[in-house]
Amino acid sequence: MRNGIVIFLWLLTVQALGAREFQVSVKGDDHNEGTAARPFRTISAAARVAQPGDVITVHEGVYRERISPPRGGKSDRKRIVYQAAPGEPVAIKGSEVVTNWVKVQDDVWKVTLPDSFFGSFNPYSDLIHGDWFEARGREHHTGAVYLNGGWLTEAAKLDEVLKPMTPNALWFGQVDKEKTTIWAQFKGVNPNEQLVEINVRRTVFYPEKTGINYLTVRGFTLEAAATPWAPPTAEQIGLIGTHWSKGWIIESNVIRYSICSGIALGKYGDEWDNTSANTAEGYVKTIDHALTNGWSRENIGHHLVRNNTISHCEQAGIVGSLGAAFSTVTGNTIHDIHVRKLFSGAEMAGIKFHGAVDVQITRNHIYRTCLGLWLDWMAQGTRVSNNLFHNNEADVLVEVDHGPFLMDNNLFLSRSSLMDRSQGGAYVHNLFAGTIQLVSYDGRQTPFLKAHSTQVAGYHDNPAGDDRYYNNLFVGREDLRRYDKAQLPVWMDGNVFLNGAMPSSHETNALVQPDFVPAPRLVEEADGLHLLMKHDPDWSTERTRKLVTTKLLGRAIIPDAPFEQPDGARIRINTDYFGQSRNASNPTPGPFEHPGPADLNLKIWNANPTGN
Repeated sequence: MRNGIVIFLWLLTVQALGAREFQVSVKGDDHNEGTAARPFRTISAAARVAQPGDVITVHEGVYRERISPPRGGKSDRKRIVYQAAPGEPVAIKGSEVVTNWVKVQDDVWKVTLPDSFFGSFNPYSDLIHGDWFEARGREHHTGAVYLNGGWLTEAAKLDEVLKPMTPNALWFGQVDKEKTTIWAQFKGVNPNEQLVEINVRRTVFYPEKTGINYLTVRGFTLEAAATPWAPPTAEQIGLIGTHWSKGWIIESNVIRYSICSGIALGKYGDEWDNTSANTAEGYVKTIDHALTNGWSRENIGHHLVRNNTISHCEQAGIVGSLGAAFSTVTGNTIHDIHVRKLFSGAEMAGIKFHGAVDVQITRNHIYRTCLGLWLDWMAQGTRVSNNLFHNNEADVLVEVDHGPFLMDNNLFLSRSSLMDRSQGGAYVHNLFAGTIQLVSYDGRQTPFLKAHSTQVAGYHDNPAGDDRYYNNLFVGREDLRRYDKAQLPVWMDGNVFLNGAMPSSHETNALVQPDFVPAPRLVEEADGLHLLMKHDPDWSTERTRKLVTTKLLGRAIIPDAPFEQPDGARIRINTDYFGQSRNASNPTPGPFEHPGPADLNLKIWNANPTGN
């Protein structure tokens, strides 16, 4: 309902501005005018004629094309909107249907396709490669085979496909000068009687040119693309990507089955792509090049990514080197990221950002990933608030950031909550149910920036410390004594330690209850996810805690910058996970303000993610 209201209000705005609305239908024709009576057949045809202020409405159907918008809007109020018609399922796919499979043996079938089937790009000869990519001793291609919407697993050798099936159905491709042959396992079915698709396009929605600003992409299912590895030092292409632009809104989409990344908010391509030698010095050169290519608050970022469901990506759900700066990522559900683990590297996470300057990451649900959130280099002015992390191999990694960055009112419920390889962080009113790891020192010289800017102010190594922990709940696996020997100052106050969690000597107002067993756990019910845990109402009365503000947090030492909002306004952590007001004179520890009785049953995520 809320999405329908948003679309209705947008249409009223469109009418007021005198904008045109183009219609697209699978029953249309690209020689038409794009009217309701004579719609276009493809989205690309509408993209070619749309001008700033126009709306492209796409009707029910499957569209197998790559949209490369030739132009963007002029401002936030005069953008170009691509939207699925309200209530109509619209899928845009980077795959094509393949028939004429021939049985080889048992459950193994093969198909032979001429090179003309693929045109200038063949994913079955396109190897995944790039900086910080680890192939694990075999080749990996950007092709894929899908049976009824789910993908099969690429085998390393043809022999593996010809062996008896395991639970993971396999495929293998072979390309020669004239043809491509694909062998695949289809358990107990004839693939010619099922929906079988293969990747043929590198991406689904991605402009060829940079600087295509102020686009909205709303309400689609975007899936099945042969996306390349997206390291921070090369052009980053996802199923959908902004390609070094400004002011996109990507909302209420289903984004899934990307060989590497789902949404790419990242770097442009140039002659220095993938030449970093996997070094910090190489990435510093990338930053220098980016600054000469327009990386600034005025030109890049400011994207809004909200209420999407992103899954089945083998690198990242959302990736962005430098190009995600000044953006907001909110209300998304991200799951099943890098779960097959056929390859490895240093760029895999539900969200992986380099240069997350003033980025706001709020109210997301991230689970079943190799790593929920990875803030790598230049997380400055970044705020991570009101997110739900669970069933990840690890929830958060902050790597060689100098701050200031803030994490408040989050639920970190995986076995590993935080890997801290940075300074200048503030952790406030969170629930930590997993371990906290601290790296004592990282000698890489990494940049810090002028406040609310991309301008480099200097470089510094990464000693441990300059962190703040205020009013958190720790429920069993945490040992903050690791901070006792930090090289930089540490501030800890008002935290609660339960079931064996251990406070640091820096703690000035700890409440320790080693025998209290809260046993937080998630239960899926019809209306959404519920958190069941024990709570002691006396936590709010046995200690007096401070309301956390910009003044209390002070300044991050290395950049000498305050904790504040992107517009420079002060921060007050005066609401909780649910948005309820906190007691300013004595706030409750943890993410919930006065949550209720000792045995809590709190709905923390709606069955419909866009309703959160």
